[in-house]
Amino acid sequence: MKKSLYEFLERQPSLRHLNDVEWLDIVRSIQQEYLAGILSDIIHNVEEIIEIDTRLEEKRVLEIVAEKIVNILRADAAYIWLFNPKSLSTTCLGAYRISEAECEVDISFENSIPLQVVRQNKSISIAGLVEDPRFKTRSIVKDQGFHCLLAIPLKITGFLGPEGDVLGSITIFYKEDKGKFDSFEIIHAELLARCISYVLAKRKIRGLQSLNAHKKKMVDRIFIKLSNREGIKLKDLFLDMIPDLAPYLQIKSCCLFSVSKDQKLIRVEAGYPSDKTYHQPGHTFTVSHHPYFQVAIQGASEYGDYPFERIDPSYFLIKDPEKSRFTSSGMRKFVEQHNIYSILIIPLKTNGAALYLMTFYATEQKSSFTNEEIDLLTFFGKEVMRALRSELLDDVLHDFKNPAIGIAGFASKARNLMESEDLNETRNKLTTYLDIILKETVRMQDMALSMKLEGREEVLNLSDIAEERFRLNEEAVRQSWRRYIRIEPPDIKEEILIYCSRFGLERVLDNLLNNAVNAIPKQGGVLAMRCYIEGSMACLEIRNTGDIPKEKIDQVRRGEVKGRGLNIIYRFVQSNYGKINILAENGQTTVIVKLPLFQQKDTKSTE
Repeated sequence: MKKSLYEFLERQPSLRHLNDVEWLDIVRSIQQEYLAGILSDIIHNVEEIIEIDTRLEEKRVLEIVAEKIVNILRADAAYIWLFNPKSLSTTCLGAYRISEAECEVDISFENSIPLQVVRQNKSISIAGLVEDPRFKTRSIVKDQGFHCLLAIPLKITGFLGPEGDVLGSITIFYKEDKGKFDSFEIIHAELLARCISYVLAKRKIRGLQSLNAHKKKMVDRIFIKLSNREGIKLKDLFLDMIPDLAPYLQIKSCCLFSVSKDQKLIRVEAGYPSDKTYHQPGHTFTVSHHPYFQVAIQGASEYGDYPFERIDPSYFLIKDPEKSRFTSSGMRKFVEQHNIYSILIIPLKTNGAALYLMTFYATEQKSSFTNEEIDLLTFFGKEVMRALRSELLDDVLHDFKNPAIGIAGFASKARNLMESEDLNETRNKLTTYLDIILKETVRMQDMALSMKLEGREEVLNLSDIAEERFRLNEEAVRQSWRRYIRIEPPDIKEEILIYCSRFGLERVLDNLLNNAVNAIPKQGGVLAMRCYIEGSMACLEIRNTGDIPKEKIDQVRRGEVKGRGLNIIYRFVQSNYGKINILAENGQTTVIVKLPLFQQKDTKSTE
């Protein structure tokens, strides 16, 4: 350093009259008194920026950085833009002593200074804003009196290659007519810009660490929930997990919607927090009246990041509900009433079809969702759906026992008939038994081959299917040697048409009858079934000896059921717009399931 500075001074014409001793004194003075002070100031400037609290929201970090840059460089105002590296659309702004509205005006021009800086990846300075056509009519010049600016590029290198890069720029304004910026001022500003990149990268690393910690915690909670072996419902997982996510996301409210099989209706299943939800559970929307729900459920013709919304196959982010092309007048009124700044909608899909929607509302405390938060919430949705698929597999295993017992029972009867001396007399019975064995075997195969047991909806005669399952379960009771159970002949109306899936109805009947049999005390009791019509509803009634605690009845009515069999029943009844009730009197329990009677319009959506 001494040699290079000495040589530099030696080449200066104005200093050639000095002797060697005088040159060395000047070099020593510059190094010890001037350069040391400059380096000390620069180190202090760097430390001042890199020590900014990266736990703050990104926008707040940029605002603090902008303020510090202004103070360090003795400027008058500054703003920092971050951009999407693919579309160069803006993702975040931090400003100091300049309004956000003015910043947005600046960035709205195709040849705006921040965009030029990002595209060229080099600093730009403008000495005369008064004469510049982009600024001379703007309030930056007219009202605030800025005469020159210096714009510096920012770049945060991604951790997984260029796809993860974050680009940006910082624009610094001066009221002083500085003329041309010297190279030292530009280099100083560029050094501070690199410090900003460091701060933002550090914040991103911290965010990823927090994200991974929340993901692990989420998976652990779901695993614990599944390990209870009692059956789960999505709304239970949603309400159980969201309180843990809420502090991290700083969300004010969120909702869970179920989507009807024909994708035409959505229904509010749960909301958080329960006392501040915008819609009560049970409220139903028509999808066609709400374009934002249509996009989330059916997808879009094109995906991309637009000024007021971001459409992704995994989620739909409405950045500005008041300006988005997908929001209705009702939604605009809704967001204005509740101070909602953005909405994140995440569809939960199986085989490409949306079964549920999760919606998250960002309010004045949180104007948008970061990529890390969206990542966490989409991960949450995927893990929940994985848990539900695991749960469905357990449902299959749970339901295997009913046809398996029936097959064993009728196979034993057929075996006994084969030992008869005159097979002609027993041929009809043998054929009936083998038909039942064949049918139940095929049913077990279908259950094993399909994770989606419900199957296609069709017009069914509840009376026929109920009587068939009753006879099969009656045989299962006989084979279990439960002599203390008295089975009454079923009381069934001849024809009761409903519209649902055969698989779903059969497994509900099996679980209802199995629960009833298990509830009968060993001292003895009755099992009975009745099918009838009440108004517009088809009614299935299972009655058995044995009391049921009042608190359990209340749980069933509220949908807060435990036990896999009850969950299977409740989910089917709920998804088919039915009702379930339990009555307990005179030492007997009666479970009543009501399903809508078939109407011709029920099949229109599938034609």
